[in-house]
Amino acid sequence: MGRIARFVRSDKPTVYHVVSRTALPGRPITPQDKDYLLGLIRKLSTLYCTDILGFCVMDNHFHLVCRMYPASDVSDAEIQRRCKAYYGEDQMIAGEHLESYRERLTSLGSFIKDIKQGFTRYYNRRTGRKGFFWGERFKSVIVEEGRTLINLLAYVDLNPIRAGIVARPEDYKWCSLGYHAQKGNSGELLSLCFGLREWEEHDSREIVRKYREFVYEKGAVDAGKGAVIDHKVVEKERKRKYRVSRTDRFLYRSRYFTDSGIIGSKAFVGEVFDRVKHLLGSKDERRFKRVTGIEGMYSLKRLQTD
Repeated sequence: MGRIARFVRSDKPTVYHVVSRTALPGRPITPQDKDYLLGLIRKLSTLYCTDILGFCVMDNHFHLVCRMYPASDVSDAEIQRRCKAYYGEDQMIAGEHLESYRERLTSLGSFIKDIKQGFTRYYNRRTGRKGFFWGERFKSVIVEEGRTLINLLAYVDLNPIRAGIVARPEDYKWCSLGYHAQKGNSGELLSLCFGLREWEEHDSREIVRKYREFVYEKGAVDAGKGAVIDHKVVEKERKRKYRVSRTDRFLYRSRYFTDSGIIGSKAFVGEVFDRVKHLLGSKDERRFKRVTGIEGMYSLKRLQTD
């Protein structure tokens, strides 16, 4: 039997964690390529009905955290506005084509397809090659907003730390914190709507400061998945910026953020599962797994058919 259909929610705004890896050997994505891929994401995010919440472009794969909006939330005027912003002021979508554009511009699959195909064309031109650049279809996980989301964003931003590339996450220019620190969130590419009501914060600079604190505290914990942020670096940051209060240890297992089909509270996983269980092609009721080290978080593993 073939693979099961992708888990999506089309009736409400939904956050997805997307991961895609190259099919080429080694680490073919150069700094120049990373700049191009990030520029492509930035450009296409003006066309698609999406918020970019986080990203990290590595040497052989990329992570993207985005919120996609349902077609029912997007007006004809918004479709026209986005098409003009992307294609030019002369672009006008005829009424009979609006529905097809709305369906496309609210589709996660179409958004990621355009990113990957656009990068492949660029890379093949640059290197004089032909053929595929990316491997098998991208992975996507439905993510609950709030505490689950911010833990995921920290996981994504800590990729270059775990790989031993940099000592501080913002030293890596191709991740979210690097983009905030080095680019000042140029063009307001990144949304700061993390959904953490307990922060009660509206100042963008303070939101980024609190997020930096969260990432550093998580990054200082040895979760057995690569390097961690040096404790001296963390202590220095605490003295400069943080109100010292240790967050719960981030003893996550990274597979929950990449191999799950749904992740969040038990109620959230159950609600989404009821909507997509017909895609599994099985009458089995999948058991939700508790995510180790993060209280109240559950995962439904994205199982493949044989």
